[in-house]
Amino acid sequence: MVRAFVIGIGKAEREMKTSQDTARLRPGDVVAVRSSKEIFGTLDSDGTLDGLPFMPEMLEFCGKRFRLLNRVVQATIDDAFLIHHTESFVREFRNNDVVILTGVRCSGVDHDGCQRGCALFWKEAWLEKVDRDHDMSPGEFAAAGFDQLHSILKTRTDHGKYFCQSSEFLKATLHLSGLQRVQKCFSAVAAGNIGPLAMVKRVLVWMWWKSRTKLFGEHARGIQKNTPAELLDLQPGELVEVKSIQEIVSTLSKKGRNRGLHFSVDQRPFCGGRYRVRSRADRFISEGTGEMKYFCNTVILDDVLCDSACFAFGGCYRADFLYWREIWLRRVESQTNRKGPDSSLNAALSTAELH
Repeated sequence: MVRAFVIGIGKAEREMKTSQDTARLRPGDVVAVRSSKEIFGTLDSDGTLDGLPFMPEMLEFCGKRFRLLNRVVQATIDDAFLIHHTESFVREFRNNDVVILTGVRCSGVDHDGCQRGCALFWKEAWLEKVDRDHDMSPGEFAAAGFDQLHSILKTRTDHGKYFCQSSEFLKATLHLSGLQRVQKCFSAVAAGNIGPLAMVKRVLVWMWWKSRTKLFGEHARGIQKNTPAELLDLQPGELVEVKSIQEIVSTLSKKGRNRGLHFSVDQRPFCGGRYRVRSRADRFISEGTGEMKYFCNTVILDDVLCDSACFAFGGCYRADFLYWREIWLRRVESQTNRKGPDSSLNAALSTAELH
């Protein structure tokens, strides 16, 4: 472990120097999405670059400016897909040149209304750093080459399954070894995604939950054989309160699931907090398979994101939403917001033991 950290420090220093030498994009930078014509020139016949698709839902952003949120130095794949593969579920994009932008998510409109709401992945070749005080006139610029680009963008495979960044995630990324995952902690700090102390806290959280799981098993284990459901018919904009961990456990099976949906460790810190419904989660494209899956009585909450810190060493930088069964929530008539519990190390360590 010590040797890995020493190697990691050296790698981080090299990456920081490389970042400075090549002016790679960093969190907080203001960028413009290049024109359709420029992006077309980077893509193969499948509309991909290094296996990552440029999707039809991304066309509306051409010529517009956004602030960079994270460099995706590593990201996790849905554990539901892990049963089909033996590689690590923590992965890196080919060429390590993918970022996500603040507030830019997939609408799913060209994929039959998928409601997954993924943060869109952007290759650096598709973006250009701009002066934050510089005014842009995106109209004619963005329209250049629109039809040509749109003509090569796929939404389905030859086998009829959906084709998108989520379905192709495994192909666009590479396996990370244990040593590489340690090095990625330093890479994330060097990239500006997270500060050194915050990374130390994140690693400690992972160590604590790893040890706790080995000792006690599933973090939230119920006793239900046939798990219950509740229909609230929640709609976007409604205010809800996440129930207590004890109330949620009463809806779970011994495997910590409610009708197949796992209540994740990442969801515990939000118990007792109030949040607004972002969208329903009735249909979504399954990661890695391209199949449309269907949920019942499930929603996505605004600004409630998974960082995977509890189960993925070093965390994840793709800013995925968490899924919430309506039975885990209660509708709040009052419009007074209350922030959820802190998701820091103290919150993780003080959470009541359930086993």
